[in-house]
Amino acid sequence: MVSFSATAASLLALVSSADASIRSQNRRRLSYELIAGYEPRSQVTDHNALDLDQQMMEQQLALGTDQSFATAKNIYTNGAHSKSVASVTLNSGLLNAIPAKTPVSGRSASGQEVVGTTLEDYPAGATTIEIQYNTISIQAQYVGCQVGGSPTPNLQGCFAASGTLNIEGEGTFTYTYTPESDNKNKRTLQGFSLQSKEKMYDCPNCPYATYAKFYTYYGAHDYADKWVMAAFDSQSTSFSNGNANFRQYGFEGRSEAIKKGTAYMNVWMYVIREMEDALDDCQEGCTIENCNDDPVHAWDEAVAFYSGSLEGRDGSGSGVFLHELADKRCANFKTCGDLADHETGISHVNIEIFRQFRDGLHKITAGECSSARANKEAIEHMMAVPLIQGSLRYAYITDNEPLTEKAEAEGATFAAAVLPLVHACSEDAAQTIYDNLKTGQGGSANFAKVKSAFESTYGCLKVRCEDVGGLWDSALGQYMSGAEPCHYSTSEKNTGLIVGLSVGGIVLAGIAIVLWNRSRYAKEY
Repeated sequence: MVSFSATAASLLALVSSADASIRSQNRRRLSYELIAGYEPRSQVTDHNALDLDQQMMEQQLALGTDQSFATAKNIYTNGAHSKSVASVTLNSGLLNAIPAKTPVSGRSASGQEVVGTTLEDYPAGATTIEIQYNTISIQAQYVGCQVGGSPTPNLQGCFAASGTLNIEGEGTFTYTYTPESDNKNKRTLQGFSLQSKEKMYDCPNCPYATYAKFYTYYGAHDYADKWVMAAFDSQSTSFSNGNANFRQYGFEGRSEAIKKGTAYMNVWMYVIREMEDALDDCQEGCTIENCNDDPVHAWDEAVAFYSGSLEGRDGSGSGVFLHELADKRCANFKTCGDLADHETGISHVNIEIFRQFRDGLHKITAGECSSARANKEAIEHMMAVPLIQGSLRYAYITDNEPLTEKAEAEGATFAAAVLPLVHACSEDAAQTIYDNLKTGQGGSANFAKVKSAFESTYGCLKVRCEDVGGLWDSALGQYMSGAEPCHYSTSEKNTGLIVGLSVGGIVLAGIAIVLWNRSRYAKEY
């Protein structure tokens, strides 16, 4: 008779072999730095660095002064770290028309070589051109010119204020510009929202379904920017639904509305846009080498915007984008770990999202475009979970604790980030959530109503009770009263496996649970 331990060892070897096979199939042709454990197949260090704008903006907001808010707004609108571009004036016009991406080289103020490419096509005779600085695949050194709206610009790798530029095919030109003001950023947090109509509504294969829900609810294409700018300017929004009034808040409340709005509204939707773009360009069944490089790059960009550079290569860093939010909320709702049943560690949301990111990448690379859409859908569903958790958390806080503008603004912004999805499922549920979490609710929030409203739409949202979890009191080791996961009862608490099972039996059960969990997600998503 084969022992439990021997059988367990065989099963473990089988699982290990299967995982190794998957890793081998997904092996990169080129080597790029990991993004929170994800292996990109293209260079996206410049995209990954956008979170440095968010971090810098948050640092300014935390100072809580008129000047710091003005600086934060400048970072939001003008960027600082992503897609750095120099706008230079040539002392004589171009001899011939040149296309975008024409190589250009020059020198920095210290005499180091600086290289880039033209941002656009330019006609013969043009005297003003924009040059995008080249980036490299080492995240810590991805670009040497970081200016834009930064209060502490890095000019070390920028072109010198004057000198000569060698334009490939055109020769050498003398130029002038002002490095402190003429080095700009073409990728900004604000731009994600301002470009939404063009890139998510009017484009081929548009409107994208998820974006359309947000446009329908708010009645504005740039709803995210309108939210953020109203908070910067102490104004009110004028949406069709879900309005907010930031006139009543000081620096603290407005700061929360801004920093959560930029990350969980502007960036959140753009992650989806990049996945949609990848699927739009994916060539079904293409077997020619590199034929799906552009879709792969767009998919990699989605991962970069989801995580950001601060998460590091393994995802253990302290980021400021969606990856970090998911890990924070899993601690509040005891949904960390592969089975969503721990209060520490990597969130179940991130585990599942990155599983889908990796599988989607493999499919797009192989030309399995239609199949990859299921991965995008699964990621979208899981991306809604931390927004729901955030809304529930601040509904509970504003219902049960002394009201602060900070908590009210946080609750309102989390709700704003997810209400259009709820509204598409149930207008009544969305109205209930909005009424209880809106700016100016003044402590009138009813957590039980908010919880019930959300739960009534879980089936439509394709979100499970286990994904959301319940508000967890780590000090007492139990769920907060009335805030337990839906479909939860005290008899369902984890009590361990039946006493008396052999060690081998426990290992077998553990393996079975993991395999069942993976199989379940493959079927559900």
